[in-house]
Amino acid sequence: MNSVSPGQTRLGWIGTGVMGYSMCGHLIDAGYDMTVYNRSPDKAKPLAERGAKIKTSPKEVAQESDIVFTIVGFPKDVREVILGEQGVLAGSRSGMTLVDMTTSQPSLAREIAETCEAASIDAIDAPVSGGDSGAKNGTLSIMVGGKADAVARVEPLLQLMGKTIVHQGGPGCGQHTKMVNQTLIATGMISICEALLYAHRVGLDIPTVLKSVASGAAGSWALSNLAPRMLDGDFDPGFFVEHFLKDMKIALDEAARMNLALPGMALGYQLYQAAAAQGHRRNGTQSLILALAKLNAIDWPTGR
Repeated sequence: MNSVSPGQTRLGWIGTGVMGYSMCGHLIDAGYDMTVYNRSPDKAKPLAERGAKIKTSPKEVAQESDIVFTIVGFPKDVREVILGEQGVLAGSRSGMTLVDMTTSQPSLAREIAETCEAASIDAIDAPVSGGDSGAKNGTLSIMVGGKADAVARVEPLLQLMGKTIVHQGGPGCGQHTKMVNQTLIATGMISICEALLYAHRVGLDIPTVLKSVASGAAGSWALSNLAPRMLDGDFDPGFFVEHFLKDMKIALDEAARMNLALPGMALGYQLYQAAAAQGHRRNGTQSLILALAKLNAIDWPTGR
């Protein structure tokens, strides 16, 4: 297993959106040579100003990299940037490592791993949790699937982006763990929104209420980080509603395949569909409160 180090290991990064931009930036700040591709080139320009080389395809990124990271929107995007004609594998060579940090289908992660293995390439699935703030602060939770030696090689890089890095098992296990994470979040977000609406309807001072409940048994990351955004009318995306819908659909499909009933997740999916239908598809997941407020004829603030 080759170790990684700045000046020796060439990195590639594909996808510089809300999460990817900050995550890639941590690796650049650590001194790594970085080659970048983004479907919208303008979003990658700030990274060029920090020393990254910008390419016009994932294939070109792979040709100049020893380890390539991808974090894109949907499974179809993962398939295109990795397995497509201009994808990573088209520009790859034996001994490379691919790390997909998109939340995607476990079956696709296994397919990619099998395809890569045939080409003597290591493939790792490493979806993350922690939102835009976790990406900016380098405190993400990273759930990792893949061969142990390949995971050990990239772990120093993952540590630059996250605080909790756990190897969950073979290919696809990182994605399955992320589905557990999203199942927990789906019903948790419903409860947060309902609690805030209850406090509003009864006339409590909600920031004062949060001081009491956030530090007790009801506390959670989402309550501490997203409830204040809801109160401020801040619905900028730390994580898009449309991406959360994608994640929930993956979890529900996996559950159906296993003959497993997840009624809470199903409810969350329907309520987020309502939020999307009301125009919040590109807002953050905290915009769920707007859908539930509308259900209760409550005029919730929508601007800071």
